[in-house]
Amino acid sequence: MSAGTYVLGDVAVNRMGYGAMQLAGPGVWGPPKDRAAAEAVLREAVASGVNHIDTSDFYGPHTVNALLREVLHPYEGLTVVTKVGGRRGEDKSWIPAQSVPELQSAVEDNLRNLKVDALDVVNLRLWGANGHVVNEESIAERFAALAKLREQGKIKHLGLSHASRVQVEEALTIAPVVCVQNLYNVAHREDDALIDFLAEEGIAYVPYFPLGGFTPLQSSALNDVAAELKVTPMQVALAWLLHRSPNVLLIPGTSSVGHLRENLAAADLVLSADVVARLDGIGKAA
Repeated sequence: MSAGTYVLGDVAVNRMGYGAMQLAGPGVWGPPKDRAAAEAVLREAVASGVNHIDTSDFYGPHTVNALLREVLHPYEGLTVVTKVGGRRGEDKSWIPAQSVPELQSAVEDNLRNLKVDALDVVNLRLWGANGHVVNEESIAERFAALAKLREQGKIKHLGLSHASRVQVEEALTIAPVVCVQNLYNVAHREDDALIDFLAEEGIAYVPYFPLGGFTPLQSSALNDVAAELKVTPMQVALAWLLHRSPNVLLIPGTSSVGHLRENLAAADLVLSADVVARLDGIGKAA
């Protein structure tokens, strides 16, 4: 697995990482459907060179972090990134949990469930409208609360998820930001300018739903390129993201070892300038 590294906090991580959300049961709720398969995916990821794992205590809730602890603790050589700012309702809903006490409690939950004295990176997950529409409201009080926990040694580095440039700039007046995790892929390109700004600032950009998420990417251009290169459309989509900017870190998730291997193989896929230009057209047409 190639594609190089990028500094996340104070550690150079491989740009192809792993997102653990899909290790929970259906609807990101409850334990894995197949516990042995979930353990195998984690072990295979680490054995293949993945050293950046994305998680959250509201995946499950709690069950994914418990799985990571049982399989990977003490996380030697790994950077584990978690996020706070949400909780799960009994009806499996996703609910904002943005008050200072809720954020403090979430950090304590992550420390306990991951069994660490300090969290590598904590992203403040913002919500905006409908959970996926970024806004520009002030985050000063919330981010300052996490910055205080960083000063206390409970968090090593801070990031943002679902954030606008205005919010990133506001956060930077309070404490360093090491990563921003937003919705972005070859078809959804609203963050193009933000990615370039973050690259100038030395901040990692981590796209969630790199393959479309709950509505997988569908594109004739993507399919045509994949057929020409004799790979899957999803591998092309991941390779395009790695070509987009050196500060892009990927965290595609899966509960299948076979699918994990396909994702990791995308790091070795070289795209010509012509292919990149054709793929760029998908976002312009979307």
